[in-house]
Amino acid sequence: MKKYPITFKDFGQSAILVEWPNEVSEEILEDIIQYKTTLEAELSENFEFVIAYNSLTIIDNEKKLDLKVLETQLVNLYQKETDFKKRERILWEIPVCYDAEFGIDLEEVASNLKITVSELIEKHTSYTYTVYGIGFLPGFLYLGGLPNTMETKRRASPRLKVVKGAVGLAGKQTGIYPQESPGGWNIIGNCPIPIFNVKSETPCFVNVGDKIQFKAITRGVYKLQKIEAEIGIYKLKKTLIDA
Repeated sequence: MKKYPITFKDFGQSAILVEWPNEVSEEILEDIIQYKTTLEAELSENFEFVIAYNSLTIIDNEKKLDLKVLETQLVNLYQKETDFKKRERILWEIPVCYDAEFGIDLEEVASNLKITVSELIEKHTSYTYTVYGIGFLPGFLYLGGLPNTMETKRRASPRLKVVKGAVGLAGKQTGIYPQESPGGWNIIGNCPIPIFNVKSETPCFVNVGDKIQFKAITRGVYKLQKIEAEIGIYKLKKTLIDA
């Protein structure tokens, strides 16, 4: 696999930031994921790794990190030739209700893009998105793959309250708010399925590198699926795909 010119820098007392070229690229993302896999196998269990678009943050939860001490090892591990098995990657089908009650910015976004609301919904559900990062809230999915024709500026004034499950657009990204929070994304719908559940053994079922496709549902189906999710019987549709 292609190697990239990466850089290492201290990132606070207990973290090191590794950066790839500043671009949104599935090839770069795959390289980051493979490097993370190597580090997980070679470094101690104390380390935590966080992927975000073109970077990997290496965190030691028990002690300070000294880049001068670790940099040679980190560089060598990046250059190390390793035979990677194909990892399991999943395409998730995520239901979204684009009803006007939920899609409070639908009309404004459609107007700005010079398309109808129906065309906006059709476009949003027709693309497959890649999970490039998970944050700023636990379980917030940063989804890349939105075409230039759908690019939408963030709101000039962020809202103090965005409801849980809100599906939004910002720049070249789309995403789902996993819990109520302030936010400046344009809200076009709502997902009835919790993306993050602190009580679950795997709080966020989605992984960086997975794919997401949205499916439009009616208000009636939304209410039903919300109830099914609350009592734990709703099953998300997923498809295994090659990494």
